[in-house]
Amino acid sequence: MKLNMAEEEDYMSDSFINVQEDIRPGLPMLRQIREARRKEEKQQEANLKNRQKSLKEEEQERRDIGLKNALGCENKGFALLQKMGYKSGQALGKSGGGIVEPIPLNIKTGKSGIGHEASLKRKAEEKLESYRKKIHMKNQAEEEAAEQFRMRLKNKQDEMKLEGDLRRSQRACQQLDAQKNIQVPREAWYWLRLEEETEEDEEEKEQDEDEYKSEDLSVCFGTISFIGCLSLGNINTLSCGNPLLWGAVPFIARCLAASLASAHQIPVALLLMTTKTLSKHY
Repeated sequence: MKLNMAEEEDYMSDSFINVQEDIRPGLPMLRQIREARRKEEKQQEANLKNRQKSLKEEEQERRDIGLKNALGCENKGFALLQKMGYKSGQALGKSGGGIVEPIPLNIKTGKSGIGHEASLKRKAEEKLESYRKKIHMKNQAEEEAAEQFRMRLKNKQDEMKLEGDLRRSQRACQQLDAQKNIQVPREAWYWLRLEEETEEDEEEKEQDEDEYKSEDLSVCFGTISFIGCLSLGNINTLSCGNPLLWGAVPFIARCLAASLASAHQIPVALLLMTTKTLSKHY
């Protein structure tokens, strides 16, 4: 009994647990393994060939064979057509412009209702078309947003340039009025605004700016006022070569060009009057 127990194999020993197959890539396959795999592949191919086909598969094969073969003279219907003047391979119709190929035969084999597959296909196409439209609209919206962003930056740069020109023109008007001993401007926006540094003055300045904005006095309106200031008494200095007003001329021309481009709304009569005034004195 003890000998039999000693002779029994211990399946928990290292001889069974630590056995590892050599599966390193690139090693040559043993001949016996190659032969075994080859025989297995051949057996699978033979099973596929010898497998008994189902009734549906046999019907489909017979149907495909029948559809591939054209009708012969032994068919009574085709023989009747030949007696009526029809020839094999001839197109249908009196003018011979009809179809030549036979109408395909579609036999329903699934369990779904009639028209269900077509409905699913139509819904899938509609869903795909809706997705494409959404993508197109999204891309179009992104392009429009980018274009609007560029236009806002351009308009902001143009406004900053106009504001700088307006400040230079206000400075020119202020110096010209100072030469004539004018202490108070005709309008507040003819001269530059004084900048105070105290907090109270800053608060008053913010209130003044709010009132200034409430009056809707844009840069272009300041241009109109500045042109009026020049036409009232200072435009005659252009002919004398006053350097203060030489810097104002490009500003006027730029504002007029911006106005003509519909960036700002300026009356046409004022544009014509200003153009005539500048052309007369410049």
